[in-house]
Amino acid sequence: METILRKLHLYYYFTLTAIVFYLLYPFFYYYSRKPERYPILNFFRKINVALPLLLSGMFWKIRVEKPLGKNGIYVFCPNHTSFLDIPIMLLLGNGNHHFMGKEELKGNPVFKLFFETIDIPVKRESKISSYRAFKKAAANIANGMSLIIFPEGRILDRYPPKLHHFKNGAFRLAIEQQIPIIPVTIANAWQVFFDDGKLFGSRPGVIDIFVHQPIETAGLTVEDDELLKNKVYQVINSKLNEYEDRQKRSRKDSTLSTARR
Repeated sequence: METILRKLHLYYYFTLTAIVFYLLYPFFYYYSRKPERYPILNFFRKINVALPLLLSGMFWKIRVEKPLGKNGIYVFCPNHTSFLDIPIMLLLGNGNHHFMGKEELKGNPVFKLFFETIDIPVKRESKISSYRAFKKAAANIANGMSLIIFPEGRILDRYPPKLHHFKNGAFRLAIEQQIPIIPVTIANAWQVFFDDGKLFGSRPGVIDIFVHQPIETAGLTVEDDELLKNKVYQVINSKLNEYEDRQKRSRKDSTLSTARR
């Protein structure tokens, strides 16, 4: 019964997303035609992800360690365990920002328009595609756009998920452009929207998100990319471990409280 309810909830969420997308499509099309319109395009993208989440009972709680500059340019590096990570990062991103993501997303009717305009598709196994993608990202950063990139590259089919090793591209780019990296820990999106290879579904819940303080790259060289990568990895991994420990203690306390009754 629980499996059926979670699948029904998932279909409900997808239906809402499609309805809102097609209602907003004229705005998406118009504001995606020229780069100077991208900040407004991102405003409508936020609406497109926020409404279905809220109407599906999937809420979010964002904790920011240090307020970010309104017009700051950053490379956002979140962990990746769920389909919801992309909507979450759209809610978090600065007004003028874009994604780099796998080319397969161009086959999704909701993502296709964006990966043909504002966002950057990349073939994961192609060095030429990666080179072109990061070259375009560098040009966008130079024009004042923040970049959102998942350094793990993909979601791994492991539940509960563990943080996978990071690719170097995002960190080399941040160093080359001398802009800060923002580690982002999305703690439990996989518990709300999940696919463990056997069960694919969603449920209402609150997603906990931690936006860590910027890690500066000023003065670093590309030879420091491993050092920077490891630093970002440790920040996110430490928060994930801390969050998991807190959940275990909470479940244990709840069990003990029930037993005493």
